[in-house]
Amino acid sequence: MKRATALVVIVAASSISLSAQWPKYPERDVGRDAQGRVLMEGPMPRTPDGKPDLTGVWTRADRDPPPRELAGVVTDRDGTRGVAVEPPASPFPADPKSPPTATFWDIGANLPGGLPLTPWAEELKKKRMATNSKDNPDANCLPMGITQFHMQPQPRKIVQTPKLIVILYESNYGLRYIYMDGRPLPTPGEPQPWWYGYSVGRWEGDTLVVETNNLRGAESGPYDGWLDVRGSPYSEQARFIERFRRPIFGKLEIDVTIDDSKAYTTPFTVRINQRLLTDEEPIEFVCNENQQFRSRIKID
Repeated sequence: MKRATALVVIVAASSISLSAQWPKYPERDVGRDAQGRVLMEGPMPRTPDGKPDLTGVWTRADRDPPPRELAGVVTDRDGTRGVAVEPPASPFPADPKSPPTATFWDIGANLPGGLPLTPWAEELKKKRMATNSKDNPDANCLPMGITQFHMQPQPRKIVQTPKLIVILYESNYGLRYIYMDGRPLPTPGEPQPWWYGYSVGRWEGDTLVVETNNLRGAESGPYDGWLDVRGSPYSEQARFIERFRRPIFGKLEIDVTIDDSKAYTTPFTVRINQRLLTDEEPIEFVCNENQQFRSRIKID
């Protein structure tokens, strides 16, 4: 069991708040049926200026099988033993036009042939897995990479204005700013790298396109540059392109392209689906409160 200690910490942190939200408060101006259930298949809402309105609290809707490292330790929502890590939302019907779906444990698990790792990235991922992901930022109460935040089962809230979009992640109290005011991305390597990088967005029809660069990559330190739990890395050269779409009222599709020639031989794209979580709010999540992971973990 010692060998899975770090992963168990990530599992516990990922599942702890799913039943601890604010008391339900019915939202106004939300379509409902006679039983009061939200009409999730309803039309996408729009802002006064006609743009798709992504505002709301969202929870991940994809399902992952428990990883082999945690066989017997975790379970899915229908299991009877172990820690439940799957989000409470049911998955959407498969989209035949979708890129491969990302998984919480390994972002490239559904890519044909797996991730196109360079030798540098392959060696680094092996080292991270050999120590059971003990340096994963999630397990150490540090800001996670963009994809780990998107794939967390804990909810996130999007606040949308014409010039700024803010994403508040419950997990580890993450906070992202996406600037919509027309500013360009900073030149790669010029500003100080940030955990979440520098993000600018624009609308292409009904798709929000967000580009991010100048992230803290794996060169910055052991807790930096993690795409997933198993430690698929990204470097300081990485450029993320996210495409957000809300095809129906209750669904948010996020296609993420990773362009990082140091870590991957070719860019790749995965999808993360999220479901609207109505009548609820994220909670305050202070990971560092009574945090004892580093003092207790034991790795063989």
